Amino acid sequence: MSQMETIPDQNLDPKDWESMRQLGHQMVDDLIDYWKGIREEKTWKPIPEEVKTFLDSPLPEQGKDAQEVYEEFKQYIFPYNKGNVHPRFFAWIQGTGTPLGSFADLLASGMNPNTAIGEHAAMYVDRQVVNWCKELMNFPSEASGILVSGGSMANITALTVARNSVGEEKIRQKGLKAASAQLLIYCSVETHSCVLKAAEILGLGSEGVRKIQVNDRFQLDSTALRTQIKLDLQTGLLPFCIVGTAGTVNTGAIDPMEELLEISKEYGLWFHVDGAYGALAKLDPIYADALRAIEAADSLAFDLHKWLYVPYEVGCTLIRDAKKHRDSFAIAPNYLLQEQRGLSGGLDSINNFGFELSRGFKALKVWMSLKEHGRAKYAAMIAQNNRHAAYLAELVVQHPNLELMAPLSMSITCFRMVYPGMAEEELRELNREILLRLQEEGIASPSSTSLNGKYTLRVANTNQRTRREDMELLVREVLRLGKQIISTL
Repeated sequence: MSQMETIPDQNLDPKDWESMRQLGHQMVDDLIDYWKGIREEKTWKPIPEEVKTFLDSPLPEQGKDAQEVYEEFKQYIFPYNKGNVHPRFFAWIQGTGTPLGSFADLLASGMNPNTAIGEHAAMYVDRQVVNWCKELMNFPSEASGILVSGGSMANITALTVARNSVGEEKIRQKGLKAASAQLLIYCSVETHSCVLKAAEILGLGSEGVRKIQVNDRFQLDSTALRTQIKLDLQTGLLPFCIVGTAGTVNTGAIDPMEELLEISKEYGLWFHVDGAYGALAKLDPIYADALRAIEAADSLAFDLHKWLYVPYEVGCTLIRDAKKHRDSFAIAPNYLLQEQRGLSGGLDSINNFGFELSRGFKALKVWMSLKEHGRAKYAAMIAQNNRHAAYLAELVVQHPNLELMAPLSMSITCFRMVYPGMAEEELRELNREILLRLQEEGIASPSSTSLNGKYTLRVANTNQRTRREDMELLVREVLRLGKQIISTL
């Protein structure tokens, strides 16, 4: 008998399943206690240096008991969360998640399927969720779609299809050398940076993106867009795509969708909508008309971990022409051959529609969440976020020491504190200090931006836990902190 044959087989399962069961119950109990009491917690806590030191320790050679590992999590990680589960987290456009969504992720990771290929239930759940996304956006049933990690990946997926669909250029087969001229994408100066990043990755370069000026509402100027397209055509360049933004991250501005759709048809260009933040606002009757042209777009990117409030991470790309979508990504290596029957049968492989072959079961949390709440409840929640933003804007306008810095759009309110006699640089420092104290004291977590060169407090609310009273508290605390800071000057 060889030495190798005497080595006992090992695995990573617990030696005591009952102890692991109890630990799992404890984790769930701790999470529920956390969610239940989150309103009484600080929105954010600075990370102590001893925690950072602990989280910089080297890889352990030997393992330890699972209970001990969990205790370390509770001590060093759990208290220093980003805070986007808190009702007064307004820093970025990030959803709060829900209890059932979190439990769905637990179930998905426990099943642990690679949701890309094969005859198993996760594939059908994924397809159903994509079909539900088409229904939410009123896309045709024959359209195509794919769940991805978020808005950035959703945008680059859509823009890849747009690039590969340019005329008879055969760019996928021959590369950009096949293009008859420099390809151009058009978007506004307020468009999310992921569009520029996508252009760079797709080989177009930053010079392949034309950033068009915006109007006083921070919307893409359609007249300037037309002028630029005409100029580029006259100089022998090749426009191929217009990107409209359904809710900019700075101010929530919605580009003039109908006009952009009209221009795209006039010049035979691909019309893509970056709706990572705001596409789902079309469920709110107040914004439905402004977003209706989404339904006619060639492609759409939007996040479900924002305004469907599901846990990170999941976004969606919808492509009107399913053939163009598949033709942009499909590859069938020998080890991924599909059969009519067995485990290798079933639906068309999802990797034929995107970049990833390894994909988690992210559809489950969306499926369970939509089942739990339904379209109507989500529409009501989105409308509530928008009402809260409008209410905050009203409070700002009513106070002489507060200034609204951008027209209200959807659920983003931009404002600052002002004080008689203060120069612009002094106002910048005042509002910056207000922001930092709000965060450091754990009161609320807005973020900042610069609008027309002026430092601005930015409140982005895609939070299912926020109440009207949170907006009132935020205004009171901004004024309190501002007066406190001014008194020390």
